[in-house]
Amino acid sequence: MLHVEAGNCSLLYTGDFRLKRSFTAEPAQIPRADILIMESTYGQPHYRMPPREETVTRLFELVTRVLNAEMLPVIYAYSVGKAQEVTSALTKAGFSVWQHQQVYRVSQVYEQFGVTLGHYSLCNSELEMPAVLVVPPRASLPPLKFKLFRIAVTGWALDESTKYRLGVDEALPLTDHADYEELIQLVEQVAPDQIFCLHGPESFVHRLCEQGWQAKPLGQPVQNRLF
Repeated sequence: MLHVEAGNCSLLYTGDFRLKRSFTAEPAQIPRADILIMESTYGQPHYRMPPREETVTRLFELVTRVLNAEMLPVIYAYSVGKAQEVTSALTKAGFSVWQHQQVYRVSQVYEQFGVTLGHYSLCNSELEMPAVLVVPPRASLPPLKFKLFRIAVTGWALDESTKYRLGVDEALPLTDHADYEELIQLVEQVAPDQIFCLHGPESFVHRLCEQGWQAKPLGQPVQNRLF
């Protein structure tokens, strides 16, 4: 987040955010601001994520079943943030984690800044089972002699069609974005005079207006509601 103060006015720009503690990040500290520019990706009420511990437990159970079936679990996660979250969770649980080179480079930066992810290795053709492979979405893989089981970790997994749309075997709702409740919680904590929403549905803007906030979508035409 970026907090700017100029004279008697303040502005908070969030970018992608989540409020709660994660495996690799402290809880967000939210300042008061007059103007709030916020991402609102999951700005529909059905995007309420299950408890993180519950999803991580499901991930461990799924990975264990896949390994017992002598297949290689391949977890698709963004190179910055989510891949490190997954790696930290898996290594703490005792799984052997190998990372795609794009993920590995970012993880090394995490380590340089004191965020320990546990023991993990750079993926190559010498990968040994049992192992879990963490890769970015749509990444190309080195030649591997194992049968793959593809798992996507994304908040979109709350939509039943996600695993078919992404072409994976399973999708789990693990995200580094705020869900619907956290979006509302952010607004209440910042208590801004004006709100501009990015990357989310127009219905979220309408919901904020119904709650008494002065909200608009940013970067698109604004159509006033008649009722």
